[in-house]
Formats: sequence, C-alpha cells, structure tokens
Amino acid sequence: MIRERLRGRLEGWLLRVWFADASPAERLPAVLLAPLALPLSWLVAAVARRRRTRLVRQVPGCGVPVVVVGNLVAGGSGKTPLVAAIARGLADAGFRPGILAGGYRAGAGAAGARQGPKSPVAPALVDAASDAAVVGDEAALLAVETGLPLAVGKDRTAAAALLQQSHPEVDVIVSDDGLQHVGLARFIELAAIDDRGFGNGRCLPAGPLREPADRLDSVDALVLTAGAAIAPRDHRRQYRSELAMTAFATLDGLHRWSPASFVAQQAGEPLAAIAGIARPARFFESLQALGLRTECHPLPDHAAVDAAWLRALPGRWILMTAKDAIKCRGFEAALLARCVRVEVAASPDPALLEWLAARLGRSADSKG
Repeated sequence: MIRERLRGRLEGWLLRVWFADASPAERLPAVLLAPLALPLSWLVAAVARRRRTRLVRQVPGCGVPVVVVGNLVAGGSGKTPLVAAIARGLADAGFRPGILAGGYRAGAGAAGARQGPKSPVAPALVDAASDAAVVGDEAALLAVETGLPLAVGKDRTAAAALLQQSHPEVDVIVSDDGLQHVGLARFIELAAIDDRGFGNGRCLPAGPLREPADRLDSVDALVLTAGAAIAPRDHRRQYRSELAMTAFATLDGLHRWSPASFVAQQAGEPLAAIAGIARPARFFESLQALGLRTECHPLPDHAAVDAAWLRALPGRWILMTAKDAIKCRGFEAALLARCVRVEVAASPDPALLEWLAARLGRSADSKG
C-alpha cells in the first residue's frame, strides 16, 4: 500500500501541474525539471507523428470493423462507460458486438503479486467470472456490465483475432482505448474528451498528451464527456455523452438503493469512500454533491485494493467505484456486506449511435 500511495501522490502532482491546479510550491519542481521534460515531450510528439503514418485504416469489406474509443490525455476521460454504452447500443440496433481491452496493469506473478503496468498480457477471453488481477479491472468490469464477448491482450490485433475465432457471430468490435495502437486496423475512431481539455497542451512527460493535439484532425468524431462544454480543437463531427449515478449496491448482493433513497437513509452519517481511478476527486465530489459526508481515500488509477486496509476503514459503509469493486471479489462476506458499489452509466447522444449504426451498416452492405 505504501508504494501505491506514493504512486498516487506522484500521479496527483503531475495532474495538478499539467492542468494548472498546482500551488506555487508544487510548480517549482516542474520548473526545475523543464529542461529535461520539454525535450522528452518534443521527442514523444515526433515519434507519435511518425508512428501515425503506419496506422491501418480498415476499409469496408475487410474483416470485422473495429470502432476504437480512445483519448489523447493520460488518465481517465470516461472511455470505459462510453464503450459499454456504445456496445449495448449497437446490440440494441441489431449488431452482434464484441469488446476489446488492453488489460492495463493486469497480470499476477507466481506469488500473486501484481507485475505492474508494462506486464505483457497474452491474448485471452474474458467473461463475468474472470479475475480482475489477471485480465485487468476495466476488462473484468466490461464483461460483467455488458455480458458481451470480450478479449483482452497487449497485442490488440492478436486479441481481436482470438475474439473473432472464438465468437464468429461477432460482426463489430468496440475497442476500449487503442488510438495509439497503430497496428490495430480500425474502421472508425472516436476520441473521448472530458472537461479538463488538454491541460497545457504538451506531450508526456511535460504535459498530459499521449500524442499531439493535431491527432484529432484524423479521428472520425469527438465525444465530449464528463460535462465538457467545448472541445479543445475544432472538429466537424462532435457528440456528447453524459455520466450519471444509477444505483448504490452492497457487494454481497443483499442491498440495493436508488441514489436518492441511499442518501435519505444516511441522514448525515459519516462514510468512508475510496477511489482508484484517474480522477478520484471527481468521484468524491459527486458523493458530496448528493449531501453525503465522506472520509475520502484516493488511490492510484488501477490500484489493487488491500482487504486488511479496507477492513480497517471506519464507518458502516465503504463507498467505492465499480472499477474498485470488481477487484474486491473473493473478500470475506462481512467485508463485502460493508462495501457499497456506486454504479454509473454513460448516456451517449442518440445521434452518435445512429451515425455509428449507419456507418457500420454500409460496411456490412459492402461485404455482402
């Protein structure tokens, strides 16, 4: 936990510096490191532009079309709930979608210790019973929330091939992230952009961008999430996706409340809340906006959840995101009874789903 907390503090400091939320004292180390960080940032931008020339755009009629839902900013932008909503929307429209995930921070060693973010994840199928420590929290969560065929793998092309081989009925693949995985042939690219925009507009490590902002010029559409009012760069096709709390549920499955009924029952009682996501503060602020009194415990994005640490937190209820809850399966029953998953769902603009269905329908027609 100490190592994870240190990682969390570093991530938090970087985000505050990149998005101009840092205090003068916090900005000083960034200023001192600028002579090293800026040349590295320029190198990242140059390499990204060079790699982009190798990106494969799949034309209609060549295999199963892939819809990539990605972003340019390091850290969360609401991609995973958006992927779930798009996949379910395509299923409702008559398609047979599958989902592709990268398995970030997946993999366990012989002793069960997490390997780290760069561990290779061999292509594997994922279902609702898969262990998040093995396949990654986002992949496990998508399998539970959608019930759709899903494959995970660091080599997304190999994972996509495994998905098609194992589920030949799949006629479209939605990829959670993947804009930067140039080897994965794609038919449609969507870039999710949240309310933070692009921060200082620089590439890693001097800024939050994985590749330069002009990458947006080549994607098919932007999706503004998390209350983003305006895109940081003009684009001919833009849609919105709203994220809302839908329910509070204990991890033992015995209790479930609407947000309003849960808030009414607490009557100002103190609660513990944990969040191992890219922006823990957003989760905590949403709870406090409901009127809940929470003792907040931020964790690094994708951090493992330690049962002993969780057990020691005060209060009857421990609130957590669905991404954290998926990592608590297998904990003792008494602890699961205290843990409350805060469920959220994305609601993309219906026009986005209509446009996707139309594009994919033309692809299917061309194959026939």
